[in-house]
Amino acid sequence: MANKVTIPTKVITGVNTRWSYANVWDPKSINGGAPKYSVSLIIPKSDTATVAKINAAIQAAYEEGQSKLKGNGKSVPALSAIKTPLRDGDLERPDDEAYKNAYFINANSATAPGIVDADRQPILERSEVYSGVYGRASINLYAFNSNGNKGIACGLNNLQKIRDGEPLGGKSRAEDDFATADDEDDFLD
Repeated sequence: MANKVTIPTKVITGVNTRWSYANVWDPKSINGGAPKYSVSLIIPKSDTATVAKINAAIQAAYEEGQSKLKGNGKSVPALSAIKTPLRDGDLERPDDEAYKNAYFINANSATAPGIVDADRQPILERSEVYSGVYGRASINLYAFNSNGNKGIACGLNNLQKIRDGEPLGGKSRAEDDFATADDEDDFLD
């Protein structure tokens, strides 16, 4: 077994993390920016272990990135004064049932994430990964200072699908639409 090196800014989320806005197969440009792979990770507030790990990683990224956050200024802004990626779904998405009693963090990357199943086998079938599945995510937190915006951002490393979930976004899956055979007779009429 390899020696495990602990990286304070890296977090593996819990198995009840739900993926939303899962753009994990093809990079997508947001507001004309460079195309990126991305996913919104919905973390139940009851998953206090994952929330604590993310908060510790935010703190570690803040400490590691102080020179970047200081920039040309005289001092490093307080962590409470800069943008951080862990957000409260009840406050920011009150009308979205999927974000109820949950935090969320948006993770992205310029490179494609590795995607595996519960047995750590690569998932190659795109229909297996969609907004609404549950799984773990490997993320890293880091400081940024760009165009006057300072804060902590979240990078996407890899994803592990644990189980299916109700699809988010109102689009049903083809497998679900055609799951019943009672309509076959109507087809021939």
